Amino acid sequence: MASRRKAEEIILAGRVEVNGQVVAELGTKHDPARDHIRVDGKLLKGQELRSYYLLNKPRGYVTTLDDPQKRATVMDLMKKPKAGPHGGLGRLYPVGRWTICPRGCCW
Repeated sequence: MASRRKAEEIILAGRVEVNGQVVAELGTKHDPARDHIRVDGKLLKGQELRSYYLLNKPRGYVTTLDDPQKRATVMDLMKKPKAGPHGGLGRLYPVGRWTICPRGCCW
């Protein structure tokens, strides 16, 4: 995606199509769930499916995606099937900034 200003430039350059029609006017409203929106001929995908998981974090795990000190993270506790970079779970983002010592629920 792009910032609002950059998106305006892209639209004004005639690079955006909605349902096969070039968008020529800023502020035009469309529904990404129903309309086919293309930028430079590439179809934009809709919003990712969101899922929420509640995890009882044990001591000894850091709440982060990746730890530069190579400590165990809560991501290590989430089983990832082999399909895709985040497995079949979709993209995962731990919420909160728990240190290594506390334990309890994080979502």
